Amino acid sequence: MSNWFKRNGIHFAIIGIFLLICFLYFTPAFQGKTLGQNDVTRAQATQKEIMDYRAKGETILWTNQMFSGMPAYQIWAPYSKNITSHIVSILKAVFPAPVDTVLLLLLGGYFLFRVLKINPWLSAAGAIAFTFSSYNIILMVAGHANQAFAIAFFAPILASIILTFRGRYLLGSALLAFFLALEIRANHIQMTYYLFLALLILLGIECYHAFKTKTINAFIKSAAYIFGATVLALAVNASILWSTYEYGKETIRGKSNLTKNVTEPSEGLSKDYAYGWSQGVGECLTFLVPNAYGGASGMREIDPAKSAVTKAFTAKGLPQEQAEGYTQQLGGAGVSSYWGEKQFTEGPFYFGAIICFLFVFGLIIVKNRMKWWLLATVVLTMLLSFGRNFPFVSDLFFNYFPLYNKFRAVESILAVAGLCFPVLAIMAVQEAIAITDKAALVKKLLLTLYIVGGITLLLVLVPSVLLSFRSSNQQDIISYLTQAFQGDSALATSVMNGVVSDRESLARADAIRTLIFVLITFGLMWAYLKQKVNATVLSVAFLAIILVDMWQVDKRYLSSNSFTEKQDSHDIQPREVDQFIMRDTDPDFRVFDLSGGDPFSNASTSYFHKSIGGYHAAKLKRYQELIENQFSKSVNYDVLDMLNTKYIISADPKTQTATMKANSTACGHAWFVQSVKFARNADEEMQAISSFDPKTEAIVDQQYKSLAESKPHPIDGSATIKLTSYNPDHMVYESGSQSEQIAVFSEIYYNKGWKMLIDGAEQPYFRADYVLRAAKIPVGNHKIEFIFHPASYYTGEGISLASSILLVIFLIGAFFMESKKKEAIMPNQNA
Repeated sequence: MSNWFKRNGIHFAIIGIFLLICFLYFTPAFQGKTLGQNDVTRAQATQKEIMDYRAKGETILWTNQMFSGMPAYQIWAPYSKNITSHIVSILKAVFPAPVDTVLLLLLGGYFLFRVLKINPWLSAAGAIAFTFSSYNIILMVAGHANQAFAIAFFAPILASIILTFRGRYLLGSALLAFFLALEIRANHIQMTYYLFLALLILLGIECYHAFKTKTINAFIKSAAYIFGATVLALAVNASILWSTYEYGKETIRGKSNLTKNVTEPSEGLSKDYAYGWSQGVGECLTFLVPNAYGGASGMREIDPAKSAVTKAFTAKGLPQEQAEGYTQQLGGAGVSSYWGEKQFTEGPFYFGAIICFLFVFGLIIVKNRMKWWLLATVVLTMLLSFGRNFPFVSDLFFNYFPLYNKFRAVESILAVAGLCFPVLAIMAVQEAIAITDKAALVKKLLLTLYIVGGITLLLVLVPSVLLSFRSSNQQDIISYLTQAFQGDSALATSVMNGVVSDRESLARADAIRTLIFVLITFGLMWAYLKQKVNATVLSVAFLAIILVDMWQVDKRYLSSNSFTEKQDSHDIQPREVDQFIMRDTDPDFRVFDLSGGDPFSNASTSYFHKSIGGYHAAKLKRYQELIENQFSKSVNYDVLDMLNTKYIISADPKTQTATMKANSTACGHAWFVQSVKFARNADEEMQAISSFDPKTEAIVDQQYKSLAESKPHPIDGSATIKLTSYNPDHMVYESGSQSEQIAVFSEIYYNKGWKMLIDGAEQPYFRADYVLRAAKIPVGNHKIEFIFHPASYYTGEGISLASSILLVIFLIGAFFMESKKKEAIMPNQNA
C-alpha cells in the first residue's frame, strides 16, 4: 500500500493543486455565496410549479406555468432510476456550484493528458488550459450549467476511446460507457452532438490508419467495443432520450403544421434563428488576443476615466465626472466595446496566448496522427461556427446533415476546439521533450515565433491593418445618438469615433499582453532546447504561466463580484399587480403579461402565475404557430379567452408601472360548445380561430370527425362541467347534462402521454381550437380525468434502471480484469 501511495503521490499532489486553485478562484462559493446568473433566475421561474410540488414530495411531469402548458421533463425531472443522476447529486452536494463542474473539467482533462502519455506536470498544465478556456467560465457566469457540465466530459470520453483503440478494450469501453452516460445525463444534446461530429473524424482517421498498417481486425474489435459502450450509455439514459426524442418531433425543431404564411422551415429551426449567434471569421483572433473584438457587449471593458468617449463629452464642456457617467450609460443605448456581428456576447473565445503559440508549434513538429484529427476538428468547428458569416459549410450541414438544423447558437461548437487547442499544444511540448535532435527544433520554434509573434506585433503596432473596429450598424448608432443628443450630429460622430478609438486601445493593450506571454513561452522553450532548464522545470513553468494567463482573462468575466449572498441572488420580487392576482383562489387560470416587453421571451411571469408566455428553447410547434399567427401583429382576444386568460398585465406608458385588468370573457377551465366546425387542414383551422366565439363553437380538424359529430348538439341550458381537482399531471372534472355534449378544455393538447378517463374507463379525446383538448361527454353525471403518464418517461426509467445495474457490473468487471493483468505483469517485472 505504501508503494502504491509513493507511485501515485504526484497525482495526489496535482489533485491538491486543483483543489487549491478552485478554492482561491471560487472562494465566495465556499463561503456560501452563489453566482447571480440571469439564466439561473430564468430557470428558477420556469421550474416554480415543478419545485413547489417537489417540496411536497411529489414529482410532476407536466407544468402549466408557461406557454399554457408543456412537459416538465424538458425543464426539470429527477430521472431517479438513472445511476448518473445520483452521481451528479453527490457531486453537487459535496462541492458548491460551479466548483463541481470546474473540478470535473480539471480531473477529466488531466485524465486525458495522462492517457496521451504526457508527464504529470504538463498534464496538469493542459487540464488548466482546457478548464479555464474563457467560454467555459462565461457559461458558468451566464448560468448555462448543463452546457458547461456536458463539456466537462469531453476529455474523459476521448481518453476512454483512445484507451480502447490501444487494445485495453474492457477498461476503455467501460469507462466510455460511464463517462458518455454522464455526458448524456447533462442533458445538453447540442454539446453531445458536436462532440459526436469530432469523434466521427477520429474514427475515420483510425480506420484509415488501420487499413494502411493492415490492422483492420484490431480496429473492428475496438469499434465494436466502442459501439457496445455507446449503446449502454444510451440505454442508461433511456428515459431522457426517449422523452426528448418524442417531444422534439412536436416542438419548433419538428415539422411545420402550416403551409401558408409560414416564416419557419417545414422542419427544424429557421436558419436565421439557428445562426443567431455566429462567430465572425475575424473574431477567431480572440483565441490569441481576447479583446481583439472589444470583449463583452456593453461598455464594461472600457475605463471611463481614460476613455476617448469621455474626452468627446468633456470637449463639449461637460465636467469630467459627468462625462464618465455618460460614457458608462452608453452601454444601455446600444453602444458597445464589442463590435462583432453577434446580437450580444458575454465575452470572447480565448484559448490562451501560450496555448495558441504551442498549438502552432505542434502543427509544425508533432508527428502523431492525432495531430491530423485535432487540426481537422479545429478547422471544421471553426467553419461551422461562422454560420451566416461564412455560410457555405454551415449551410451544407444545416440542409443535409442529420439533426444539425435542430440546434441554435452555432458558435458554441467552438467548445470542441477549446479542447483540441490545449491537447495539440501540450503534445507539442511533450514531443519537444522526447525528440533528441534539439537543434533542429530551434529553427521550428523560431518559425512559430515569426508566425504568432508577427500577427501579435501587427495588432500592437498597426491594429487597423487587420481590424476595422467598426460594427456594421455604425451609422445606425450614430443616427440614434444624434436624436438622443437633440440633433447634435457632430457630438454623435465624435462619441462613436471615441468608441472606435477605445476599441483599438483595448485590442492593442491585450495584444501587448499576448506578446509578452508569447515571448515568455518562446524563451522557456528556447531555454529547454538549449539545455538551460530540464523537462520538469519546463513543465512546472508552463503550469504556472498558463494558470496566470487564463486566470487574468477569466477574472474579467467571473470575479468575486459575480457572487452574491444566496438569499439575494435569484429572488424575484412580486409587484403589486402580482400580489393582487395571487389572491385569486382559482387553482388554474392564466395571465398575459405585456409589461416586460415580449411576453413570449419573458420567464419572470411564470414565477408567480400560469403564463400565456414564458421562455424555453423548445416550445411546442403548434403553440409557436399560434403565437406567430394570433399575437405577432395584434392580440387575438378570442384566443386569450379560450386559453382561460383571467388577467392581462400591461405597463403604464408614462410611468412604466405595471397595471392589471381582469378579462371577464375568459372561457374557464372547461365548457360545452353548441357547434363544431371542421377544418380541412391546419391552415383552415388557424384561419378559423382568428375570429370566432370559443364559448359556443369548436374548430376541429376533420381527422377527428369520427370523435366529434358535425351536427349541432342540443342546447342544454342546465348542462355543467367544472374542474374539481387540480394537479398538473391529474386534472379532475365533473359534468352533468341531459344530452351528449362536446366539451372543450382550456388545456394544451399533447397526446404523447395524456389519457382521458370517464368514470374510470379510458376514452378517446381530440384536439380543438388548434391547441386545446376536447372530448365527447355522454349524457348524465360523470367524473372526467386527464392523467399524464408518458411511457417514454416511465418505461424509459425501467430501461435506465436495468442498464444502470449492467453499467456497474461492467465497470467492476473491467477494473477487476485490469487489476488481474497488472498482477500478472508485476511478478515478471520483479523477476
